[in-house]
Amino acid sequence: MKTPPRMSRLLIVGSVAFDDLELPTGKHDNVWGGSASYAALAASLFTPIDLVAVIGEDFPESQLDTMRRHGVRTEGVERAKGKSFRWAGRYDATLSTRVTLDTQLNVFADFRPKIPGAARRAPFVLLGNIHPALQLEVLEQVEKPRLVVADTMNFWITGEPATLKKLLERVDVLVINDEEARQLGDHHNVSRAAANIRKMGPKHLVVKRGEFGALLFDPEGTFFAPAYPLEDVLDPTGAGDTFAGGFLGYLAHVDAVGGSVDRAAFRRAIVAGSALASFCVEDVGPNRLLTMTGQNLRDRLGAFKALVHVEHELDALTFLR
Repeated sequence: MKTPPRMSRLLIVGSVAFDDLELPTGKHDNVWGGSASYAALAASLFTPIDLVAVIGEDFPESQLDTMRRHGVRTEGVERAKGKSFRWAGRYDATLSTRVTLDTQLNVFADFRPKIPGAARRAPFVLLGNIHPALQLEVLEQVEKPRLVVADTMNFWITGEPATLKKLLERVDVLVINDEEARQLGDHHNVSRAAANIRKMGPKHLVVKRGEFGALLFDPEGTFFAPAYPLEDVLDPTGAGDTFAGGFLGYLAHVDAVGGSVDRAAFRRAIVAGSALASFCVEDVGPNRLLTMTGQNLRDRLGAFKALVHVEHELDALTFLR
């Protein structure tokens, strides 16, 4: 008899919000956003999700229903009195630079994560970009997770260095962009900065580089995955969070089917995260994540493989001195 796959829960803690976006395609208000929204929808393609976040009275129940239909458990989503977290930003014509126009924390200002009973036993935990003190509070509530992945940003690196240091001592994987890596690792060279960061605690560091792909630094060395080249990019807002969700969602799936969460799995997870991020930017907000299928992802992963494949004859250049 074939052994059924074991259930491998993934706990995601972060923000569920509204975004007001000024894009080359025009102005888009009240776009469903937040780090946890993108990460959960991406990871749900691979594994069941426990989501912990806070929303205001203005957040539609229909969007929570949408998450539930995608395999996201929302028992940990608290609805508080007041308005939901809102961010407004403007992108330039190339979508490579953005300016924050407004940030309204609203109910997120008093957010204290409360992890539901079953979610406390989740073996995989993704700590979205929230105050490092709140990320530590989550770790105090969970029971011996096997893999903890965390995101952070310049604001916390500058403003909460002591608390962030305590967090990094308890994190297995840190996911940040290259600017943040240079700042946290205190070196302009990303490789040297990565080495400095890994001395702080995380065995693995993932550096997101947007349209230039992603780097993985770990005890076995360095791995690079490109970003998928697209002709039409509409909105890069949630790409990084989609990447993180896809990355850890894939590792949770590997564990669920009895595979080994090893060096090779981490590298495949980087590619899976990159592939999902390439879908995210094809539409405004998380719309593309809501419509894509497993076959869409399989096809994109096949395209990634063709993108980086090199014929083996390169190994036999006998005429070289």
